Amino acid sequence: METTLTEQKYNFEIVKWFSVVSVVYFLVGTLVGVYIAAELAWPALNLNIAELTFGRLRPLHTNAVIFAFGGCVLMATAFYSVQRTCGVRLWSDKLAWFVFWGWNLIIVLAVITLPLGLTQGKEYAELEWPIDILIAVVWLAFSFNFIMTLANRKSSHIYVSNWFYLAMMVMITYLHVVNSLAIPVGLFKSYSIFSSVQDAMIQWWWGHNAVGFYLTAGFLGIMYYFVPKQADRPIFSYRLSVLHFWALTFGYVWLGSHHLQYTALPDWAGSLGAAISFAMIVPSWGGAVNGMMTLSGAWDKLRSDYVLRFLIMSLAFYAMSTFEGPVMSLKVVNALSHYTDWTIGHVHSGALGWVGMIAAGALYHLVPRLWNTEMHSSKLVNMHFWLATIGIVIYIVAMWISGIMQGLMWRDYDEFGTLSYTFAESVAAMHPYYVLRTVGGFIYTVGVAVMLYNVVMTIRQAGSIPSGAAEPAKA
Repeated sequence: METTLTEQKYNFEIVKWFSVVSVVYFLVGTLVGVYIAAELAWPALNLNIAELTFGRLRPLHTNAVIFAFGGCVLMATAFYSVQRTCGVRLWSDKLAWFVFWGWNLIIVLAVITLPLGLTQGKEYAELEWPIDILIAVVWLAFSFNFIMTLANRKSSHIYVSNWFYLAMMVMITYLHVVNSLAIPVGLFKSYSIFSSVQDAMIQWWWGHNAVGFYLTAGFLGIMYYFVPKQADRPIFSYRLSVLHFWALTFGYVWLGSHHLQYTALPDWAGSLGAAISFAMIVPSWGGAVNGMMTLSGAWDKLRSDYVLRFLIMSLAFYAMSTFEGPVMSLKVVNALSHYTDWTIGHVHSGALGWVGMIAAGALYHLVPRLWNTEMHSSKLVNMHFWLATIGIVIYIVAMWISGIMQGLMWRDYDEFGTLSYTFAESVAAMHPYYVLRTVGGFIYTVGVAVMLYNVVMTIRQAGSIPSGAAEPAKA
């Protein structure tokens, strides 16, 4: 009876599909990342094939992990948690399936066009204009379905995780549309309507907020729902979560200019971006502390709850990367860090540590509930946790060392006022760290492969359960 009633009340079938494909994309995206990292260490791996070169595969890697993996995780968790917190079924099942197939069509088009070199050349916005239009349509359908589900909720209160999802949906809509405004000159060729430094500013207004609202606000929506659920405790401070939301929403939109220090951008704009970046440490750490302190009085759960380990470790990386980023935005630090591998280390501490681990924790929470079974192997969950943690640490430490070394070599002068090192010498000095980065990425990817195996085996062992089976009442 529990199963039948829940099947009628919620649409979990769409959540299942998004959850499974997200794990597949997680593995594909990290595999491509390891391959291109290896290419930087051993360039012959591109086999003199244009489609396999770093410049072609790197945007494929970023789009796979951010939009294929990250997007499917966000859609799975948003469609799941909005139904649970509102006590109603999704507003439109048909619209939800349109979002699923539309989003996956976008991913297929990215896989085809990016290796072929069909790109606008904009960071995190490489896809050409027809695909950009499709992204806008699908994203609006996703947002509209979510908003209408909220409108049909059973209580007047809107839980804070839904506010974070909403901020992501609204902000990404107009950020994507404005940054993608272009004049088409062919089916897969266009030119931005912005030019010169204005184009750079609009691009990084989008670029940093793809991080700020897509990879931060959206995944904070995941955190605020799944950490209390997995810990079986209320969020530490609801008031703090509301302050976190409003400070993040109004602060993040100003930060993009800190990517353009020491460029043609007006000095005041870079200074404003750096100042607000530094101020953002406070709400970011407030959110991290709020999540961690939810375990107050129940820290012993971490001894045996491996899923909770993912969620809490992700908050540690969130706190670290949201401190490191503002520090790097300061002009005195940026003069050393800009254009170096230190930035790569910072990005991946957030991407692998915060986004990857909070997503893995949420999926490990979801899968057994969606298929009404136990996880196939808790030992494999623990193995994935340690592979992920060790891989991340190796990766980011290698990039920190490489990046600081790069910056110091590029600015070192001899007594005659000439550079002490050629660029080629700095590249040679980075080689061992590029090898180490590849090793760290490979270890992390092995962990993702373990996760995919564990998820597949969990679904297989639940194969006798009818499609759309209910989750346990506890959830």
